Amino acid sequence: MTWEGRLPFPGSLFMFLCMLSSLCDSHPHSAWPLSSRAVAGAASNDTARKVADIAAEVAGYADVAKQIIDLAVFGAAQNRSYRRLADFTDTIGNRVSGSHNLEMAIKYMYNAMTQDGLDVHLEPVKIPHWVRGEESAEMIVPRVKNLAILGLGSSVGTPPEGIKAEVLVVQSFVELKQRASDAIGKIVVFNQPFVSYSETVAYRAYGASEAAKVGAVATLIRSVTPFSINSPHTGWQDYQDGVRRIPTACITVEDAELMWRLGQRGQKIVVRLTMGAKTLPDADSFNTVAEITGWQHPEQVVLLSGHLDSWDVGQGAMDDGGGAMISWEALSLIKNLGLRPRRTLRTVLWTAEEQGGVGAQQYYNLHKVNLSNFDLVMESDLGTFTPQALQFTGSDVARQVMEEVVKLLAPINTTKLETHGEGTDISPWMQAGVPAIYVTESGIQSAET
Repeated sequence: MTWEGRLPFPGSLFMFLCMLSSLCDSHPHSAWPLSSRAVAGAASNDTARKVADIAAEVAGYADVAKQIIDLAVFGAAQNRSYRRLADFTDTIGNRVSGSHNLEMAIKYMYNAMTQDGLDVHLEPVKIPHWVRGEESAEMIVPRVKNLAILGLGSSVGTPPEGIKAEVLVVQSFVELKQRASDAIGKIVVFNQPFVSYSETVAYRAYGASEAAKVGAVATLIRSVTPFSINSPHTGWQDYQDGVRRIPTACITVEDAELMWRLGQRGQKIVVRLTMGAKTLPDADSFNTVAEITGWQHPEQVVLLSGHLDSWDVGQGAMDDGGGAMISWEALSLIKNLGLRPRRTLRTVLWTAEEQGGVGAQQYYNLHKVNLSNFDLVMESDLGTFTPQALQFTGSDVARQVMEEVVKLLAPINTTKLETHGEGTDISPWMQAGVPAIYVTESGIQSAET
């Protein structure tokens, strides 16, 4: 695969945003703190500049924006994020929570960012340690067919001999409740239609417990994706307290549809499921933190992030090696250009995101005492495609600032500002009122591995 001529990786966009948010000392007489959080606070006590003044201030960074974009897209740093991503994933491979590979990934990034001249440290976190083990599934009635499966994170295993049971196929939680008496002693297959990831993922997350409530012995969940080439996806699932824990795995869209059609015809379906999954004691891990200290307001932070962990059945390039690399690249580019941020620019590479944002929640718990010092938080966790839009959460005044900022991104065709951001790792900050940005990208077709 050649990278020359490729549309820009989100790194230049990410770095540009954090630079503006921290107000680099690029102009000798620049003194106004261009922080979206600071702007919002100033507006509340009638000291904010008029929007026209804000627009003029931001427009004054057009030359700096061009320097950033030229370096990242056309200059010496062209494709560097891609090369770093390839080196990282080729060297380490998958990085599931609790694994030796994740430990090696953290060491790799610590050393790489230190050699890059950044101030790097590690912050300890206890993380879940779930092991997949051997797993298989086979439909044995009405005909023999191997079923491609991937056990879901935190699932319990089956007995060594597996579970052999008749199948009940449903398309929603509502249908499951309506057919509760039919589910007793059966393997429930969820063939839910894909609506959106945020909506459809509920079946992966809660399907096992909902089925257990009505007496099911296991669940097989249609992979949460609109596209499939007979490839199951994985992800984390959550057992409800006080509900019997039953094995759960994802199957392909094709197999879910097959069993649904068989069920609609009234045919009996029997499946044998074997899973060696188990949960070990929590493991020691770290959030990896790199920063460039602000020269005027070092205590104030603009945070950008991605997560280092991945699932165990791929190399974790898009989820979320790309997000980790551009979070590093942002700081690298600032150093390359000799820009000096007034505020501290901090990259955090989270651990155990796939297990529910464990590392990010730990970081928030430790640092929320200094909440007022966090001006902006950013996250990228949607792959390595072309940046398309920014999802922004913040005050109306802060949004007006961002509307001016994105105008400077026209050369890389990323001028769309969407309402309300998301992101597992930055959600605690968003809920606490810190302005947040989530980078969305074109080409997103599916989620998880």
